[in-house]
Amino acid sequence: MSKRKMTIPDFRTYKQEGKKFAFTTAYDYTMASIVNDSDVEIILVGDSLGMTMLGYSTTVGVTMDDMIHHIKPVVRGAPDTFIVGDMPFGSYQESTEQAIHNASRMLMETNCDCIKLEGGAVMAPTIRRMVDVGIPVMGHIGLTPQSAISLGGFRVQGGTPETAAKILQDAKALEQAGVFSIVLECVPAVLGKAVTESVQIPILGIGAGPDVDCQILILHDMMGMYGDFKPKFVKQFAHIREDMVAGLNEFHKETLSGEFPTPEYSYNKKVEIPDLGD
Repeated sequence: MSKRKMTIPDFRTYKQEGKKFAFTTAYDYTMASIVNDSDVEIILVGDSLGMTMLGYSTTVGVTMDDMIHHIKPVVRGAPDTFIVGDMPFGSYQESTEQAIHNASRMLMETNCDCIKLEGGAVMAPTIRRMVDVGIPVMGHIGLTPQSAISLGGFRVQGGTPETAAKILQDAKALEQAGVFSIVLECVPAVLGKAVTESVQIPILGIGAGPDVDCQILILHDMMGMYGDFKPKFVKQFAHIREDMVAGLNEFHKETLSGEFPTPEYSYNKKVEIPDLGD
């Protein structure tokens, strides 16, 4: 039996009821279908695909066309899962008009359920206008990967009273601008708790401690598939990469030895082969 798909009003209801939920990523039909078969409520098609799928060192090189290309099969593969489309770097920072145009394009061409964009109070006026014209927006503060270079790399944010206050202010500004939820990434657990308690909308934490409303992990990280690095906050719930390498090596061994394919894996119909001569 398929699960009931989460809706935008559910986000606030879950917060009010203290109901936890979970959030992961997918970038293609097959992975999306696997998540859809699980109990996980939300899929983000994140610009993290630049690193996990395209081999970039950061997310900055990902384009709108890249995002739309990957979101479409995820929507098809996960009809019972809430799908978030990530706005890539350069697709919304230039102007409110640019943000509305690209967000509208993403929603119309992919049929995802909402868009996500990075930035705190500085983005609030743009977000307010987007929400006013009917675009559902999920915010993202703390470590914002698109601006990681200016933040000094992929490192914990909000580690001083001043930066913690800024993140709290950002969360409140985004709530007032009309986002229905906020991703909070890579902050001390005590700050994750404070931000969660400071707003009426859900805080979706990735490396933000145990007291947020929802936990996020990138699928390739939590399944042990992405081998380049593992952030501190990632728990590996499976070791798919190791299993795949072992399977590939077994396939290679049996191919070389002739163990594969056996008759079980061959078409054994008797066919008279004509003699074509020389």
